[in-house]
Amino acid sequence: MDLDLRKLRYFVAVAEHRHFGRAAQALFIAQPVLSRQIRAFEQELGCSLFTRTTRSVELTPAGIQLYDEASRITTVVDVALRRVHEAQRGEQRLVVAFSAGLHVSDAIRAFTASHPKVVVDVFPLRWWERDAPLRDGRAHVGYLRRPFDDSGLRTVPIGHETKVACLPVTHPLADRSTLTSADLDGEPILGGRMRRTSSLEEKFELIASGQGIALVPVSVADSYSRPDLVYLTVADALPVETCLAVPESSCAGPASDFLDIATATLRRHTGDSERKNPGPTSRAPVPSTD
Repeated sequence: MDLDLRKLRYFVAVAEHRHFGRAAQALFIAQPVLSRQIRAFEQELGCSLFTRTTRSVELTPAGIQLYDEASRITTVVDVALRRVHEAQRGEQRLVVAFSAGLHVSDAIRAFTASHPKVVVDVFPLRWWERDAPLRDGRAHVGYLRRPFDDSGLRTVPIGHETKVACLPVTHPLADRSTLTSADLDGEPILGGRMRRTSSLEEKFELIASGQGIALVPVSVADSYSRPDLVYLTVADALPVETCLAVPESSCAGPASDFLDIATATLRRHTGDSERKNPGPTSRAPVPSTD
């Protein structure tokens, strides 16, 4: 069967609102029309997507799976249509994704100096996305930290950075000069098996309020500064590799040129930073993070 994208978007609206009336309002269509479209969609798929009662609308197991797939499907379609329209207008656009704390401005300046006709956009990555935007087409190039799935990607190592422990100033370990991993045994680590957060801001707020601690890259710590947090070196923490990544299918044109220029620029920048600051201070003066 052919997937009806219009019905898929209707399905997503109902799944997100869990209410046919509110979903219909958001879609600017009448509720009976939406109900008919969803029923037709279920018939086409041969399975029920929602369990309906007089008081609620809940996703069935099949509906949960489709909702998980739907965002990827609609993203790929939207990106493809955007690129078609850009090609029609003769535009060249390069989207550069980057992990929190990693800076691509120097590389973009160097690239635009030699490619003034290419429009460069930036795409800040949320922690759970990692390589996903490179795979669904939202970004052409990524400046990432490992670990991530590098299958189907061309990766170029840039450097390494250490991780530091982020603690509230009231923590018993906050006055130490340095820490070891053993010092953190038994501590609630946010973002580990414990509690995952949707943003750095949420993570730091939880840490400051005593809900846990976190291990964050030093570049993230350098980007966030607040008086109720401290950042301490973890002497035996393993460094994290940073690298540029591009889909193997896109290793040509602007993406390839950017990769070459960014590799030289970012490696030089990373080397300069390491010479000026060979390691994180034991107690970072009020920074901000990932």
